[in-house]
Amino acid sequence: MFPRPARFRSVAAFEAHVASLDAPLPVDEAILSAAEGSPLARPMAIGNRVVGNRWAIHPMEGWDATPDGLPSDPLLRRWRHFGISGAKLVWGGEAVAVVAAGRANPRQLVAPALGRDGLRLLLDTVRSAHREAHGTDDDLVVALQLTHSGRFCQPSAGARQPRIAFHHPLLDARHGTPHDPGCVLSDAEVETLVEHYVAAARLAAAAGFDMVDLKACHGYLIHEFLAARRREGRYGGDFDGRTRLLTDLVGRVRAACPNLLVGVRLSLFDTIPWQALDGRGVPWPHDAGTSYDCGFGVDSNDPTKIDLDEPIRLLARLHEMGVAAFNLTAGCPYAAPHVSRPAAYPPSDGYAPPEDPLVGVWRQIDAAREAKRAVPAAVMIGTAYSYLQEWLPQVAQAVVRQGWIDGVGLGRMLLSYPQLPADTLAGRPMRLRKICRTFSDCTTAPRRGLRSGCYPLDTYYKTLEPDATAMKGIRRVVDPDS
Repeated sequence: MFPRPARFRSVAAFEAHVASLDAPLPVDEAILSAAEGSPLARPMAIGNRVVGNRWAIHPMEGWDATPDGLPSDPLLRRWRHFGISGAKLVWGGEAVAVVAAGRANPRQLVAPALGRDGLRLLLDTVRSAHREAHGTDDDLVVALQLTHSGRFCQPSAGARQPRIAFHHPLLDARHGTPHDPGCVLSDAEVETLVEHYVAAARLAAAAGFDMVDLKACHGYLIHEFLAARRREGRYGGDFDGRTRLLTDLVGRVRAACPNLLVGVRLSLFDTIPWQALDGRGVPWPHDAGTSYDCGFGVDSNDPTKIDLDEPIRLLARLHEMGVAAFNLTAGCPYAAPHVSRPAAYPPSDGYAPPEDPLVGVWRQIDAAREAKRAVPAAVMIGTAYSYLQEWLPQVAQAVVRQGWIDGVGLGRMLLSYPQLPADTLAGRPMRLRKICRTFSDCTTAPRRGLRSGCYPLDTYYKTLEPDATAMKGIRRVVDPDS
């Protein structure tokens, strides 16, 4: 068991610990309020919009829409929390499938089902909550994340119905993907899918969203195409082919919706898939010295190492094409959860952390710093801060102050503690009992077909039946001493 961040009672002690891990996270001595000149309170420009501060909310999948892809009460509650958070950039809010067949679960939002009015309900929910809590939403920028789940499609109950960019020699076995040519999207199907993205972007623009995010991360379809060296045709092979789906989408959406900003949430690097072995996380067997050609942002000769040459090249190209901002994350939480979401406790289908999770935090923060250094004119939002817990505001403040990143995004932390950005900017002390401790119930729940939320710390989810009772049972099976 690794020492928890809360164990360290001083900046010096925390800095000494991360230095011992070769993870030298910068830490400011004190949390500054907006009145005291906090770097996190400074406005920033994204395209022609002004974002009122440097806090952002990452898009999440709640697995709690209605079966026909429309908002439910728990979902709208989450969007209200985005509004009261005090963050001035809501990056995506929710992962919205551009077609019903592209859902990651049977209760994911679907753009055509929502239509303009359903999307406007989401937008009005977050904006009205923000106005009520903070007086004005003039400097609030709200995006909608558009997605297709690719390998992880499960549009109805039962087995997944994957649609993939190419057959992966490890992931096919890892996730039970049938070795069937029909799983692989044809070039013609890809071109039709582009039309669906454009149609969804038009709906978002008509509903009044400021931006759409083209989700290119976490193993979903666009991200998988970035590693499709084994795919033939226009959308695979060399760098231009593998990035063509994303660049085509950017160009088509910008042409169809000239007043709509386009953002990209990008996994900067992958790793070889991991698996649980007697409860421990280990990389899937890969012959040392053999080239690994199925990753993006990895060293092909050693896929446990990062190589940012291609991701930086892609960021530069997309920035030149007019992408307004980037949200930088890493890996695939289905294949290597400790890389994507550093946590003290694994999800029920995961494994114990193989490293101090602070190493995973550093890995993402450092990679984002390298990206920002390479493409300094692009607006970039960072990820992987939740595990910092009590130290989150000091590290977030330090990286923004030093120019490592433009803004800091929060995901899991907002489920338990939605007021964190507002509290820090107002100079209020952190609410220690609301801090996310990365129990991973918010991941375990949807993996088991339940609604995602913070069951340990949020009273609403503690009493949300029948899911709360089901989660208690799952927890007892995973950890009989819990």
